Amino acid sequence: MKIELPEKKKLVFEMRIPIRWGDMDAMGHLNNGSYFRYLEIIRIDWMSSIGCKPDPLGEGPVIVNAFCNFYKQLEYPGDVLVKMYVSDPGRTTFESWATMARADVPEVICAEGGATTIWVDFPAQKAKTLPDWVRQVVS
Repeated sequence: MKIELPEKKKLVFEMRIPIRWGDMDAMGHLNNGSYFRYLEIIRIDWMSSIGCKPDPLGEGPVIVNAFCNFYKQLEYPGDVLVKMYVSDPGRTTFESWATMARADVPEVICAEGGATTIWVDFPAQKAKTLPDWVRQVVS
């Protein structure tokens, strides 16, 4: 069963990630934890590309929930085409979604995942309203 992405999702970033031999498990396919690593890589690279770097003495994004649904095995060698979408900006949060497919068969989604991101005042350890510039990017 595939997840239903919100109607108003917005494609914001895509990248290829090479499958490394060490990402495999004993069964010869991509380890479940590696999917989460790929989701993290695209999320961090996208955030970096828009100038969104957390400031431990100030504020920034924190992931409060992450998930991944697995549909088809990914195996070494190959590249994974990961596409990231954003949606549903709230007062302090937004959602990110990603699809993963082999780059040589991009129409076949092998996994989908996502995360809820909350904007935080790090010293106060409290949620903070999304900055206007972040809201514009994720709307």
